[in-house]
Amino acid sequence: MRASPITPTVDFDADGEQHGFLKLPYSRDDSAWGAIMIPITVVKHGEGPTVLLTGGNHGDEYEGPVALAKLACSLKSSALRGRVIIVPFMNYPAFRAGTRTSPVDAGNLNRSFPGKPDGTVTEKIADYFQRHLLPLADYVLDIHAGGRTLDFVPFAAIHLLPDPQQQARCEGAMLAFGAPYSMRMLELDSVGLFDSAVEAAGKVFVTTELGGGGTSTAQSVAVAERGVQGFLRFAGVLAGEAGAQGAPRTTTLLDMPDASCFTTSEHEGLLEICRDLGETVAQGDLLARVYDTVRLGSAGVEYRAKRDGIVAARHFPGLVKAGDTIAVVADVVERGIAAAG
Repeated sequence: MRASPITPTVDFDADGEQHGFLKLPYSRDDSAWGAIMIPITVVKHGEGPTVLLTGGNHGDEYEGPVALAKLACSLKSSALRGRVIIVPFMNYPAFRAGTRTSPVDAGNLNRSFPGKPDGTVTEKIADYFQRHLLPLADYVLDIHAGGRTLDFVPFAAIHLLPDPQQQARCEGAMLAFGAPYSMRMLELDSVGLFDSAVEAAGKVFVTTELGGGGTSTAQSVAVAERGVQGFLRFAGVLAGEAGAQGAPRTTTLLDMPDASCFTTSEHEGLLEICRDLGETVAQGDLLARVYDTVRLGSAGVEYRAKRDGIVAARHFPGLVKAGDTIAVVADVVERGIAAAG
């Protein structure tokens, strides 16, 4: 296979703290011999595990970028046993534009793996992560939120995996993240996901959904920052035991067993959310109404829960189109689990 056109300006094997770039040549109207410069930080001290921390996989999700940009400033090699690679803005063109997908090629990085070294800009970024960064990593944390079109209760998440040992390690890392909620998450279409690439490589992987609405909050960033510390301790790269920092916390374990968790709009119009995030609902309870915005005088179309559980996600803007996710109802598996992070 062709070599990646991306070159790092950091030395992944050098001890200390380095701040540099993943340099991707990109010729365009305003820069004939230009490049996309994706910021990266590498912090290393001796031998030990490698943790890859990523944010900005989608460009309109900000908890990861904020938490990881702060970590890149503060993390010192003297505190480590091993290596931490920090990429706060994976899909850098999308992040700069504040959009889910890249303005360069409309690419959704989290649907582009394993990527192509001779493909689009987004495919080239995916290929570099697939072939160059993932082989370095033992543990991977990819921080997501709902972006501009969804809002979530704050949760760390894993997927069901065929290898029970890998599954157990991922679940331990999820609990070490210590979010208020912990989710066994169902992906309706996992093709091209960064998650799938990491899991197929046998790594310990945790993702998150920590809020949404195209912004971050003090609370959601705090969850991300505490979670990163817990994840690093679980991996053994940061001194101290997981759970050593702060007061003990608990998490509520959630599950998305099948597609009935999702409520999808079949109409276009004005959305009235009738159950807030975190509320308990029973099958048949009213979740939302959608109203015609062209002509008045008709009652809103009702959307009801297909199962018992809690509202784990909701559509964020006040207008919906057919095909938009209105809400996600997740099963409550267990409350009050000790969160190690």
